Parts: sequence; structure tokens; C-alpha cells
Amino acid sequence: MATSEINTVRFLDTAIGDILCVINPSKDDWSARFFVIKEIQDVVRSVESLRGALVQPYGSFVSNLFSKEGDLDISIDLQHGSFISSPGKKQKQSLLKDLSTALRKKGQFLRVQCIPNARVPILKLDTVFNISCDISVCNLSGEMKSIMLYWINEIDGRFRDLVKEWAKTHQINDSRNGSFNSYSLTLLVIFHLQTLEPAILPPLKEIYPGNMSETLTGERNVAVKNVEDICAVNIKRIKMDKSRWTNRSSLSHLFISFLAKLSEICCEASTKGISPFAGQSEDISSNTSWQPKTYAVFVEDPFEQPANTARTVNSKQLEKILEAIKSTQAVVLSANHHRDDNKATVTTSSFLSVSVAPNHNEKEAVPRRRRMMMPQNGSKNVKAAAAPSANTGVAKTKRWLKVLFGPTNQTRY
Repeated sequence: MATSEINTVRFLDTAIGDILCVINPSKDDWSARFFVIKEIQDVVRSVESLRGALVQPYGSFVSNLFSKEGDLDISIDLQHGSFISSPGKKQKQSLLKDLSTALRKKGQFLRVQCIPNARVPILKLDTVFNISCDISVCNLSGEMKSIMLYWINEIDGRFRDLVKEWAKTHQINDSRNGSFNSYSLTLLVIFHLQTLEPAILPPLKEIYPGNMSETLTGERNVAVKNVEDICAVNIKRIKMDKSRWTNRSSLSHLFISFLAKLSEICCEASTKGISPFAGQSEDISSNTSWQPKTYAVFVEDPFEQPANTARTVNSKQLEKILEAIKSTQAVVLSANHHRDDNKATVTTSSFLSVSVAPNHNEKEAVPRRRRMMMPQNGSKNVKAAAAPSANTGVAKTKRWLKVLFGPTNQTRY
């Protein structure tokens, strides 16, 4: 390896370690989210039209892919005997309106806003913990997707936080402005890990071979258990497969190669779609379920085929994404030229030495769903990342972000 390449890798390894130490959630971040869930549950119990409903978190919090500033997604699950409840859009709108009224009366929630005409009606609010919440009704599909991502993360959980932070810094992780949402960005990370040589993750059809959204019907417990059992067997088989080649690439190498892969995806977006289910890209013209092609980029939802998770991305944002990739690549590749200027920030990151390799001694790959839901006695059973000390390099990380990602005025610390 050339000296310049070694310097680049060292620079990036140090930067990644410093950044992750700050953006990874602490015990307090976990506790705050459990407290918010409990407060919302208390309000739901006071609403007559929501009698018996359960408050279930989903999204990045449940999949353990959230950072310190991650939003909290919540589903209000109605009870319909033992069967999966599927209320219509008008009923969801009415229920969210009732809930928004009760939340405003509570007085502990900020900027409560009901968005009834969205594709999926939602209620948005902020909390005193600076945690934003999106609340929907009967989103079992979202709950199960989150748990699936948690299980996938158990196979190998490298570098996803860094990718999200990079995207947020360049303002390309905001679907409201025509860029990627967090879910599509996560799927792109999975796709990258599937298409490396050797692959780090398998095609998701090897974990669950069907279209999960179509199987979530009938009795709730039976439908959920069927998905769990199939995934448990397949994940265990994958993790015990000694014939699989092991990819030991560092976080820095994975990040650099992800930028190249994302650039390739954006450049080929007019003709090729991304299928994490199959673990490969496909010609849009040959996939009848993806036609007619009306999107700037196509990232298929592996659990709800053929839905496009990147449907909000527009052509202008694709150009912005390519610009962000090029600028980041230029900074990373020239890192060795200014490493002396950052000498004060260079530390040996033992954090990465733990994070790089998958843990082969962990517990059963698929814990039961109840272990991921809110515990009755608070958050003492939550497995949280170690909290950085008060002196952990916040200023250091700001410097790294500025050098590595560009201006960081969009990132709060």
C-alpha cells in the first residue's frame, strides 16, 4: 500500500472513530426515548376513541440504527381481537386528530402538527428532550421492517451511522426536500454490503424469501411469529456458514467504496434499479413490476415489493448527491496533505477495533419481538452504547466533520 493511501486510511479511521463517539446514543438518549414513549402511551389511554390501543415504537430506534439526534417513530396499534387491524385512511385521520387534541392539552409536547393528507397520515411533534416524533396508526408493516433491519444489523453492523451523518451534513437525507429518506439510505448501505467481493451481507431473499407485507394478514401473533421463525432459521444458517468468505474491510475502506457505489447508482439511475431483495441492480426495462418508470432513482423495498423507497428523490437532488460525493472523495484522497494541521485531533481509536469485526459470540440472532418493545419497568434492560464522557472531543469532531464532510451548520451537537 502506498504511503499516501496509508495516510488517507489513518486519517479517515481517526475521523470515523471521533465522529461515532459523539453521534452514537448514550444511556440517557435511550432513557429519554423510553420516557417519551411512556408519556405518549399515557395520553393515548386518555383518548376515548383509542381505548385499548398500544403505543409501539418502530424505525431506527427499534432497529438500533439511530444516532443521538434520531427521530422517534411511533405506531398507535388498535386492538381488533386477535386479528391485524387495518383501518381506512379516514379513520386514521380522525384518530390522529383526536390524539393531537389530547397531546396539546397535555402541554408537554411542542409543535404538535397533524398531517392528515399525507400518503400515510401522520402526527408530528417535538419534545422537551429535543426528540422529534412521527406518529402513525396501525403501521405493523413499519414495525416489522424495523425489526428485520435490527436482525440484519446483528449479522454485520458496520458504518451505517457514518453514512447517515454524511448524508445529513450534505442535506441529502431529507425526503421533504427531494432527497433520500433514512430508510432508502439504509437500504443503499445494505446493497453496498451485498455487492462487495466478498459480500458482507446476503441478498435479503435469503433471510425472508417472500413479500413480507403480503403475509401480514389474519391473526397478528401467528403472522408475526411465522416471519420471526423463518428469519431466525435463515439468519442462524447464514451466520454459521463456514464456507462464506469473510470481508474484513475497515470502516474507512467501506465508506470510501460506498461513495463510489453511490456515485455509480446515481449515474445509472435512468436505466437501472436497486433490489436489496435480490442483492443486485436490475434493468428497469426488463422488470415489469417497476414500470412505467417515473422516478429519478429506484430503490425497491425488499419487504414491500415493488414499492420504491426513493420515490421522493428528484433529478436536481441526484445532481446534488453526485456533487457531495465528488467533494467528499476529493477531501478524503487529499487528507494526507493536511494531516499535520489536524495532528492535535489524531487519536488511536480503540472503538473501531471493536466495531469492525462481527461478534460471533452474541446471543440468538432473532430475539423475540417483545424484547424490542418498551419494557414495563422503564429502561433498565436497554442495551445502550457507552456514553461519551463530558470531555469527549465534541470540538474535535466538529473539526473532523468540517474537514471530512464540509460545512456542518446543519448538524447540531
